[in-house]
Amino acid sequence: MRIKSILVSQPKPQADKSPYFDLAEKYSLDIDFRSFIHVEGISVTDFRQEKINILEHTAVFFTSRTAIDHYFRLAEELRITIPDEMKYFCVSEAIAFYLQKYIVYRKRKIFYGNGKFEDLLKLTAKHKSEKYLLPLSDIHKQSIPVLLDKAGYNYTKAIMYKTVLSDLSDLADIKYDILVFFSPSGIKSLYQNFPGFEQGETRIAAFGPTTAKAVEDAGLRLDIKAPHPKAPSMTMALEQYVKDANKKK
Repeated sequence: MRIKSILVSQPKPQADKSPYFDLAEKYSLDIDFRSFIHVEGISVTDFRQEKINILEHTAVFFTSRTAIDHYFRLAEELRITIPDEMKYFCVSEAIAFYLQKYIVYRKRKIFYGNGKFEDLLKLTAKHKSEKYLLPLSDIHKQSIPVLLDKAGYNYTKAIMYKTVLSDLSDLADIKYDILVFFSPSGIKSLYQNFPGFEQGETRIAAFGPTTAKAVEDAGLRLDIKAPHPKAPSMTMALEQYVKDANKKK
């Protein structure tokens, strides 16, 4: 069956240029974007139940822009002022620069890595005496706390936001040739919104091994998998599949 439509379970790219837009134009595809999950900040009441005092910490690990947003949101809602001496350790330069939204960047102690938390820890080797705060979602990579425990860091894990399944009821009568997933939560959202979902001829694409496993655990057929040596990105994997499917008579 020819591929004519694709639903990507992520927000639509904000930039004018995107590999998805190029793919749609090249193969005359209708590509829609819709988040199957979204993030909500936890309330001050719920945060207080964690019994965490932000000001007891002298440094913060930031693994995402979302973590930054909710760290400063909670600080504001708790009516606390983050001291100028606070140190910020960010996984990447882009995340570090995002701090400018909340602080005067050049006047703060900010450090950043090259995108991997393991490499960020090399920068913190000289700052082992700090008491760190680690803002996280309720669903997060367990590997990060494991690394910190193994290295003997004094840190507090703080759940500041949560992953919520989106309401997709408006898509009930819309069919797509390919559904693209990027997390196990996306598969969970699919079945919460459509308990009787039957795959039929719909193709399923999954990015990453945990997402692929979630697809298979749900009893679905995994048709497109990324990354792999010939397709390091999802758009490349989709193009290979579409090109092959649409040339068949």
